[in-house]
Amino acid sequence: MVLLNIVSISLFPFSLLYGLVLYIRNKFYDWSIFKSKKYDFPVISVGNLALGGVGKTPHVEYLIRLLKNDFKIATLSRGYKRSTNGFLLANNNSTVADIGDEPLQYKLKFTTIPVAVDEKRVSGIKKIKENHPEINLVLLDDAYQHRSVKPSINILVSDYSRLYINDNVIPSGRLREWSCGSN
Repeated sequence: MVLLNIVSISLFPFSLLYGLVLYIRNKFYDWSIFKSKKYDFPVISVGNLALGGVGKTPHVEYLIRLLKNDFKIATLSRGYKRSTNGFLLANNNSTVADIGDEPLQYKLKFTTIPVAVDEKRVSGIKKIKENHPEINLVLLDDAYQHRSVKPSINILVSDYSRLYINDNVIPSGRLREWSCGSN
């Protein structure tokens, strides 16, 4: 534990530098130097501040179950750890290597909803609508820091046993963003 604290303290200047870059980037969005795309249909972003799993995937699944009778839903993820890139729409032959493990899980559990991956969220939403114009709600998985899309609702999932208010920005901590957030 002492070694971990020493490493964390020694990395803190790098966290400050990284945090400064994040701060400037977010200010550019706030000042409209960088643009955020807003849509005329609901876009719900589910994300977290910390690295690692905190329950985003089960929360997205909960939202699908909750909203699927009232909306034509699609999910959009980055497709973490996939070996492909760009936009891909999941199909019955998709694999983890194609779309990533969480999108594949959505596709296997919810066979009637479009599941897509794209690193560029704006492009991904555009292509979902081109392929499925009936879609009237998009769930963004792990998109809290992706400010190129202005979601209708941001849902921040946090691990109660590791509150982000007691953590630092990477590399001295586990946070992808300052605890004050980006949105």
